[in-house]
Amino acid sequence: MSTTVKKLLPTSTAGSLPKPSWLAEPEKLWSPWKLQEEGLIEGKQDALRLSLQEQQHAGIDIVSDGEQTRQHFVTTFIEHLEGVDFENRKTVKIRDRYDASVPSVIGAVARRQPVFVDDAKFLRQQTNQPIKWALPGPMTMIDTLYDAHYKSREKLAWEFAKILNQEARELEAAGVDIIQFDEPAFNVFFDEVNDWGVATLEKAIEGLKCETAVHICYGYGIKANTDWKKTLGSEWRQYEEAFPKLQKSAIDIVSLECQNSHVPMDLIELIRGKKVMVGAIDVATNTIETPEEVANTLRKALQFVDADKLYPCTNCGMAPLSRNVARGKLSALSAGAEIVRKELSK
Repeated sequence: MSTTVKKLLPTSTAGSLPKPSWLAEPEKLWSPWKLQEEGLIEGKQDALRLSLQEQQHAGIDIVSDGEQTRQHFVTTFIEHLEGVDFENRKTVKIRDRYDASVPSVIGAVARRQPVFVDDAKFLRQQTNQPIKWALPGPMTMIDTLYDAHYKSREKLAWEFAKILNQEARELEAAGVDIIQFDEPAFNVFFDEVNDWGVATLEKAIEGLKCETAVHICYGYGIKANTDWKKTLGSEWRQYEEAFPKLQKSAIDIVSLECQNSHVPMDLIELIRGKKVMVGAIDVATNTIETPEEVANTLRKALQFVDADKLYPCTNCGMAPLSRNVARGKLSALSAGAEIVRKELSK
């Protein structure tokens, strides 16, 4: 385990970074692998090293694997579980927004072996920096498959929460400093969030001593998501529904989307006391932010979160972007954080 973050405004990413073109087709979600067997294992490790190097080169403080070893932030985890059939796919509407061909739950779900633990150990060997590892949250997992067995979103969520907890404990033992659960579904299914969503998340973090985070965003910069955002009007108040419950929860960090979004910054007041990863990089555009634009977003957030609890971050993952654009955005994030750091130290 590395030392905890001492630096003010430590930067990190929400999760995925673009994959090299020799590993998978770029700028595409669910892109198939271009390598096989031994070559694929080696290729994924090379991509992970490269992703780490690009984060370090850009000055990112809390580094990750850039999700280089997984095809998709949710389904890759589910693929490794028992009780899920990937041959028998069904088309479902994800987050009430777009159709996707997803696996089916055909029996009791179980985790027989670790999913990302070897990858986490490999990343830990490469760096002394704090590392963050992303896992899909229980609600977002159930929203990304077809359930023919439990026939209850809540029942399946509790089963996934137990499985995630097993994985999270092993990731912690492998030296991960922050375990993040991705829950974009929290911005959609408000009743479920309050009925059992936050509770299943707490089950997933049970017994962990490392820091824990929940990432709630408005999704990748894909057309289905950007179209949905256009329907949300001038104020995006979805966070208002989940934040009061999260403020009382045991989660340490809440990660949210602020850059170019219509989220009223004062909503952050609802999670006062938590650390906040403020998304200061828009992942739905190829335009690279200026350091000053990043700094401006952070200054606004500082009205509602104490400086020692603010972690500059990206809005969401950057898998669908080109590597060049992603590099530029990471550098802008670091430079923008540095501007505000200097202002705070005066």
